[in-house]
Amino acid sequence: MRDQFPFLGLTSAVRRAQARVALAGLPKPTEADLRAVALACWGRDEREFQQFACDYLTAHIKVPGPGLLDTAAELITTKSWWDTVDPLATHVVAGLVRRHPPLATRMDEWSAAEDMWLVRAAILHQLLYGAETDTTRLFRYCSIQAGHPDFFVRKAIGWALRHYARTDPEAIRAFLTTHADTLSPLSRREAAKHL
Repeated sequence: MRDQFPFLGLTSAVRRAQARVALAGLPKPTEADLRAVALACWGRDEREFQQFACDYLTAHIKVPGPGLLDTAAELITTKSWWDTVDPLATHVVAGLVRRHPPLATRMDEWSAAEDMWLVRAAILHQLLYGAETDTTRLFRYCSIQAGHPDFFVRKAIGWALRHYARTDPEAIRAFLTTHADTLSPLSRREAAKHL
């Protein structure tokens, strides 16, 4: 974590166990509840609160409408680091886009954003889609950001391609061949790790 944030010092297992106790018996949250809890947690200093918010949103991703994407963008671009951006991208944003397909055009915008964390979220949002992956979008995002200077974006490209290689290794081999001169060595290495 490179001393990015203060911590209470709870392991993920302890934090999740305490969250289950704290949430026991509460009614199913509304979209407004989800937004309020997430923003309140983001307002706290200790990182465990933001991690709890990611878990809470993920657990209730079938509740919100497309409007929660704006809140997700705020969370992604505030107190940004991989430990919150990745679950927000792969579970919260992914769930919203899957349930509300017109939001995919917002991913197109994010994929070219100035904020590197929005770019990372756009690249990773289909990570768990498997055969439902929109490969046109995935490959377009990876190719337009192939020369990105930041480690976290280059790593996301490799991770997304490597994960999709489980579904269609030939498509990934072809993409890597076609983009060998533009992808960073990190992206290429990560993408080809299990080919």
